[in-house]
Amino acid sequence: MNLEEKVGQIIQADIASITPEDLHHYPLGSILSGGTSGPNGNDYSPPKDWLALADAFHDANRARGGTYIPLLWGTDAVHGHNNIIGATIFPHSISLGAARDPDLMRQIGQVTAREVAITGEDWTFAPAVSVARDDHWGRTYESYSEDPEIVALYARAFVEGLQGRAGSPGFLRNGHVLATAKHFLGDGGTHGGKDQGDARVSEEELRDVHNPGYVAALEAGVQTVMASYSSWQGRKMHGNRDLLTGILKERMGFDGFVVGDWNGHAQLPGCSKTSCPQAVNAGVDMLMAPDGWKELYANTLAQVKAGQIAMDRVDDAVRRILRVKLRAGLMELPRPSERPEAGEFTVLGSPDHRALARRAVRESLVLLKNDGGLLPLSPRQRVLVAGNGADDIGKQSGGWTVTWQGTGTRNENFPNGQSIYAGIKDAVERHGGSADLAVDGSYASRPDVAIVVFGEDPYAETKGDRKTTAYHVLNGKDLELLQRLKSDGVKLVSVFLSGRPLWVNPEINASDAFVAAWLPGTEGGGVADVLFATGDGRVAHDFQGRLSFSWPKVPDQVVNRGDPSYNPLFPYGYGLTYAEPKELGELVEN
Repeated sequence: MNLEEKVGQIIQADIASITPEDLHHYPLGSILSGGTSGPNGNDYSPPKDWLALADAFHDANRARGGTYIPLLWGTDAVHGHNNIIGATIFPHSISLGAARDPDLMRQIGQVTAREVAITGEDWTFAPAVSVARDDHWGRTYESYSEDPEIVALYARAFVEGLQGRAGSPGFLRNGHVLATAKHFLGDGGTHGGKDQGDARVSEEELRDVHNPGYVAALEAGVQTVMASYSSWQGRKMHGNRDLLTGILKERMGFDGFVVGDWNGHAQLPGCSKTSCPQAVNAGVDMLMAPDGWKELYANTLAQVKAGQIAMDRVDDAVRRILRVKLRAGLMELPRPSERPEAGEFTVLGSPDHRALARRAVRESLVLLKNDGGLLPLSPRQRVLVAGNGADDIGKQSGGWTVTWQGTGTRNENFPNGQSIYAGIKDAVERHGGSADLAVDGSYASRPDVAIVVFGEDPYAETKGDRKTTAYHVLNGKDLELLQRLKSDGVKLVSVFLSGRPLWVNPEINASDAFVAAWLPGTEGGGVADVLFATGDGRVAHDFQGRLSFSWPKVPDQVVNRGDPSYNPLFPYGYGLTYAEPKELGELVEN
């Protein structure tokens, strides 16, 4: 490889700013599709357009001349192949942490990998092995738990599902894709829960709380690690050679490659999105440069020639990238549409994949209150379904769903999905009951019971940080709806959609039963599976979910398992069941 080809390998461009024709002139090693990037500038592009674009980039790279090195296409398939219309959208990580089921995680990884392969991508930026310690953080829902125990258990299982078992014949072969452990290191421990902030924690806490997920992922054979936007003790991770090179690569023995986050290198002192030798020298092997890649390529090439980046460091980065591409078998693969699994669009959101997602919903629901044994409900009743989350698949799926922030979608954008209301309607009408939807909770005939589905609107990084974890401060109308139904004497079940535990004592007090449903994804029917009994009154599915995050007792409480003065409202591991009922009673609201 000549120097131009080597430097090209360490630059990654976004499909919104690069065309296949650009590869004739720039020998880049990788492309990505960010959260707002779809083929032809359309987030709602059909699956066939994604595969066609993968072919176009592959063909252009093949035709370039010089040393042929396959292109890697990375995507944020973080809860299923979530950028693709019709794909299976699984519950977010916070939901799955409550399920405590590593075998489920492995199967979700397998399904996600298969659906990614169908549209021609090679690599997903998942799993996040963050250990979120402050619920003000807007990426809390991308974390499995506040405790590293679950995070490490799931990191191993999910990586194995995506990539296959390391050392087995199927490792990184048919239907598997490359995984990424992210964001190294300490992104979940920033001061005040500030996104891209500073983790002001000791080295012992960094090692014992925030690193176990990486140890497990490396043991499972993860091939890439993404550097964090955040800092540790004031030092940005994209420039932290001690951790990226000294710890991750040398002490922990990681021989894959480190990829930067979206223009993450630009946050280093003295750097911009188009120039940053410091990040390469620190140990970032591939710079994610979505929109400044042309200038970054030219500047990096000049910096290598000028000795600002040592040739040995370039060779090390390129060697790591080539090693991963060889392990993935990319050198032998034909164009994306001719590979095994590719183009099988009927498999996207197929019945067996949806059944797995529905199982994941059932296992992740956490019952916080069931006073008077209201649940499970008889499906023969007249049910009022209310709340702005009841018939909104986008809201129940959260951020990183079709669009980056998960906003702007409609139910028709999820042809293989089902809203929570639609799942309830199916459940009761099968047994002679009825379900009436009224978002505002209005009714002409008094219902036997009301189910109110409400909670946080979708968000992703940066925009999800909260100044307060008291839910009603920013969402008072939901509490008004609950209190109005309660004052009418209607029995009330609350289904709370959220990407983190929030202080909801008033909402819990207004409810006879309260379910933390987190962000369940496109299989809303999984909620009804657990809320309703069978036609003859037996329990169909008991609650299995247990909190993987401590639930706050007072607004803005930062509380984690193992704290010296641990005093949550609901502790880590809490979760009621039908088999072991318990009355909650009135909670303090001031």
